[in-house]
Formats: sequence, C-alpha cells, structure tokens
Amino acid sequence: MDLSQPVTQAAFGSLVGISQPAVSDLLSRGVLTQDEPAAVWLVEYCTHLREVAAGRQGDDGGLDLVSERARLAAAQADKFEMANAVTRKELAPVALIEQVLSKAGSRVAAILDAIPGNCKRLQPELGAAAMHSIRKEIARARNCAAAVSLDDLVEEEVPGDETEGMASDGEALMEG
Repeated sequence: MDLSQPVTQAAFGSLVGISQPAVSDLLSRGVLTQDEPAAVWLVEYCTHLREVAAGRQGDDGGLDLVSERARLAAAQADKFEMANAVTRKELAPVALIEQVLSKAGSRVAAILDAIPGNCKRLQPELGAAAMHSIRKEIARARNCAAAVSLDDLVEEEVPGDETEGMASDGEALMEG
C-alpha cells in the first residue's frame, strides 16, 4: 500500500484493524480528513487514539475522562459539605424536622386550648362575647399557623397584619 496516495475506507480499516463503517464514522466526525493520503489518515487516527487514551476526548465524542473526574470530584465535595453541615447540626433529615415541628405544634395547641379556660378562671367577669372573641382569635392563630408553607419563607412580608382584628388593651374582652 502506497501511504502517499488516498486509499479506500475499507483499505484503511484493514491497515489499522477497524471496519469500513468505523472509518466512515471517523470521517463523519472529522477525525479523518476526506480525500487525504493514507499517511495523513494514519497520523490523524493515531492522534485521535492518543487523545482518547489520555482522557482528553471520548472515543464516541462524548464526555471525556478529565470532565468525568471533575464531575466526580465536585459530587464528592458536595457530599463532604453536606456531611459537615449535618455534623455542625446545620442540616437535618426531613423526617426529623417533621417530628420536631409536630411536637412543637402539639405543645402550642395545648397552650392555645387552655387559654379560654384560664381567661375565664382569672377573669370570671368575662362574658360570652369576650369568650367568643378569645376563641375566635385563637382559631385565627391556629389557621395562620396551619397555612404556613415554604413559600412564606421567601416572602419578605406575610400578607395581612397578623394582629389585625385583635382586641386591643382588653377592648371588647370585658363585657359591661
């Protein structure tokens, strides 16, 4: 074979030990330059093989070894940072956070449930309208707490003043 002359894809494939369709693929991907002599194709093919072996280029033109290593290193760094955050107690599993919030909610609910009775015991003169107002505000506080979502964390200001509509300085709590 005269390497200074162009050769067929099949002949070049036979020379380097690959199939004719593989040579065609190399041509379509620009690894080999169309209509060049066999010597040029041989140099281009060897350059391609060195790049693949060095990890600078994927054999299929996809991700290369260097990129894959960098991606893996980044993922490992993320995992390490998350483990550090857990150790510093800056990060906790969702299930644990749910348990803590549930327990806190139960404690607050018990306190809220006791408010009307405590108010009546401490202020026996409170009438039905005042007790109704107290129960209404407690229900409003419960509804507000139940409606909290993750979206509320990004809002700078929760719509509506939470104290809006509450009696001030005992107003309407004492019936006369």
